[in-house]
Amino acid sequence: MSKMKHFIEQSWVLVVSAFVFGLLIAVTNAALSERIIQNEQDKLYNLMRGLIMNSNDFQVVIEAAQIPGSKGKVNQTDIYRAIDSSNRSVGFAFVAVGAGFADKIKLVIAVDDGCEKFFGFKVLSSNETPGFGSRIKEDEFGEQFREVPTGALEVVKTGDAEKIDSQIIAISGATVSSEAVVSIFNTYVEEIRRQLQKKGLIGNGK
Repeated sequence: MSKMKHFIEQSWVLVVSAFVFGLLIAVTNAALSERIIQNEQDKLYNLMRGLIMNSNDFQVVIEAAQIPGSKGKVNQTDIYRAIDSSNRSVGFAFVAVGAGFADKIKLVIAVDDGCEKFFGFKVLSSNETPGFGSRIKEDEFGEQFREVPTGALEVVKTGDAEKIDSQIIAISGATVSSEAVVSIFNTYVEEIRRQLQKKGLIGNGK
């Protein structure tokens, strides 16, 4: 009987301890969540400014735009309009997400004010393999997207990386990550353009 009593007492100690620790974790997460969100928002704005060099500020012009993905999945993203110091539109930017080799890749993609060419992209978050897939963050890969017309892109293994065209040369040893980035571009850009046209934010020339 004493053993049973001891077992019950110890069980209650574990239950209470688990509850207290769980509560502490919840309180800590709640306290930090606002800061985490603010830090990510600050990073997003910094990356957008880095892509659209003459931008002075950013305004959300389409909130929670619906982007059809694979297997019936629908992603949501806010579309930002970049404005210069004279309050003129100088481009658009948005966050785009897709599956990478190791985990999800989250990009910030920017286009010109007519959504006719890419200003490029920056990686907002990624857990791709260090030294291989992580090289999607490097300028050598990213520069291939600058000034390229906003049509469908394709990954190739060899070619001229300095040529401005739709062919993106894969990173050696990281073809899957390279393809993931291109797939994200191809998934988002046409729908982004369509929604900008629908809102009258760009013309219907393309």
